[in-house]
Amino acid sequence: MYPKSLEDLIEYFKLLPGVGAKTAERYALLMLDTSEEDIQGFAKALVDCKTKIHTCHICGNYSEDETCLICHDTSRNKNEICVVQSAKDIIAMEKTREFTGVYHVLHGVISPRKGILPEDLNISELMNRIDENVQEVIIATNLTLEGETTALYLAKLLEEKGCLVTRIAHGLPMGGHLDYADELTLIKALEGRKQMKND
Repeated sequence: MYPKSLEDLIEYFKLLPGVGAKTAERYALLMLDTSEEDIQGFAKALVDCKTKIHTCHICGNYSEDETCLICHDTSRNKNEICVVQSAKDIIAMEKTREFTGVYHVLHGVISPRKGILPEDLNISELMNRIDENVQEVIIATNLTLEGETTALYLAKLLEEKGCLVTRIAHGLPMGGHLDYADELTLIKALEGRKQMKND
């Protein structure tokens, strides 16, 4: 139906998450109407992402340098480490502007069903970072079966290090309704309940 080069481009767009055949076709046809300069810039940005970006040798975050911007920032509290599943979770945490410590990216969670074991994750590097200066490790994996399994596994390992190990609170979101919440969310909401104060 289309020339081979256009069909190939459509197939590559279909590799993107959430992009079906129709959307991929629309994207590819849009490229034909885009200027040569913009196409070259787009292609360069794709290549640069693959060739220039690697993981920070300290925390596992994405970086173009040996260390990421957060690890390089001397104003960050190096005594608090927040453990997350993926680098994109760091962005979510940073948007809160509440956490001033540093991060550690696991690059996944333990999932025997998918063949992902502890040794497949960035766990040994985390353990190497824990010294007498680290006061708290916050485990911020997702509230899924795999996320909980990983959190419990890490908590057990970190017990021996002598630092405070905490888990981010999970529960009902603002505007959420009890009758729409799943059982695990309600359990975590009850576990994380706090005393109400009038002051």
